[in-house]
Amino acid sequence: MIEANFPYRYIAIEGNIGAGKTTLCNMIVEEYQCALILEEFVDNPFLAHFYNDPERYAFPVELFFMTERYKQLQQQLAQQNLFQNTIIADYFFAKTSLFAQVNLPPEEFRLFQRLYHILSIQFPKPDLLVYLHRSVDNLLENIKHRGRVFEQQIQADYLYQIQNAYLNYLKSVNNIPVLIFYVEGIAFWENTEHYEAIVNVVREKHLPRVHHINLFH
Repeated sequence: MIEANFPYRYIAIEGNIGAGKTTLCNMIVEEYQCALILEEFVDNPFLAHFYNDPERYAFPVELFFMTERYKQLQQQLAQQNLFQNTIIADYFFAKTSLFAQVNLPPEEFRLFQRLYHILSIQFPKPDLLVYLHRSVDNLLENIKHRGRVFEQQIQADYLYQIQNAYLNYLKSVNNIPVLIFYVEGIAFWENTEHYEAIVNVVREKHLPRVHHINLFH
């Protein structure tokens, strides 16, 4: 393990379901001296039910995710050693609002947003946001390959909605650097050259705007 010397204190790596965000986080933390925050999605008791009956379980699944993300980020960001080089997380709190926007009917979403706005001001935003972009077909391939039973019912239309929510949100971000990596068909966990190319860009200093990064085509 070596020291990373990232120019950012707190980096969030995001992407649609099956994009490879958690894998990339784990690879970076294994190589460099970084703290790690991973979303504990498997602890959500409503998630498997949601994929079977989304209308019934959307509100409890999103409420559980929001409170658990808030608790985890509040605890772990507060506890990190001030001398720790960098914190790497496989989500950022705004994800809560993006998924709720897709999954909840308008009246429930408005109620949900009231609590979200109160909680979202309680901890710092990322210094850098990395977004891994893949086509929906590529996402479905990755989801099938990793074999989580409750994810096998995810439909392409749902992934399109999540993708559009992310991309629309990212267009509005202008106060931090956002790196959108186009990693279609790229299994960086199997290809050291691809992984290192991504990390080398992440380690650079970037202006606070959206940057589109296509390293492999």
